[in-house]
Amino acid sequence: MLTARKPASADAAELYDALSALLRVYQFRDRDRICCHDVSVTQCYALEALLRLGPCTLNAVAAELYLDKSTASRVVAALERKAYVRRRSDPNDARAMRLDVTTAGRRLHERIRDDLVAEQAAMIGDFGPEVRRGAVVLLQRLTASAAARSGLDGGAAGRDIDPPGHRSGCRADRSGPRLSPEPEA
Repeated sequence: MLTARKPASADAAELYDALSALLRVYQFRDRDRICCHDVSVTQCYALEALLRLGPCTLNAVAAELYLDKSTASRVVAALERKAYVRRRSDPNDARAMRLDVTTAGRRLHERIRDDLVAEQAAMIGDFGPEVRRGAVVLLQRLTASAAARSGLDGGAAGRDIDPPGHRSGCRADRSGPRLSPEPEA
């Protein structure tokens, strides 16, 4: 017996509903899990960005996180007060400052990441390797597609899906909307 295939629009509607629910759950899960580690979710994202980019400017961090410079400045200032980030003079430009993660910041990020990765491993443990890999590829492609439609290049979420030959690193020249998350203390 042949079964009728659902139209792509029906699958797209179900995907939309599933992704919306997942993002809502993750948003609250991240807030509840990460904030137990002495940082906000945005501060954790900033640590990740600095670790991924290496020492770079505030503008580069703001661009990587799609934040305006004043919001990024408040996020970084809070991380500096907690001794997770430090500013240093740029060796190539005495007027510029470079941001870098401290040893304490690296240890904190490692603890947070290990905690969240362990949670992910438990969630996907019952799936076979091909399903797990397929899920990663699907999410990467959805991220790249959404970023392209939004005029963004994928940012932190798209770091593994840049086109071949794309130069990574401190990219402070992104265009696109800047988001302002919760105020930082």
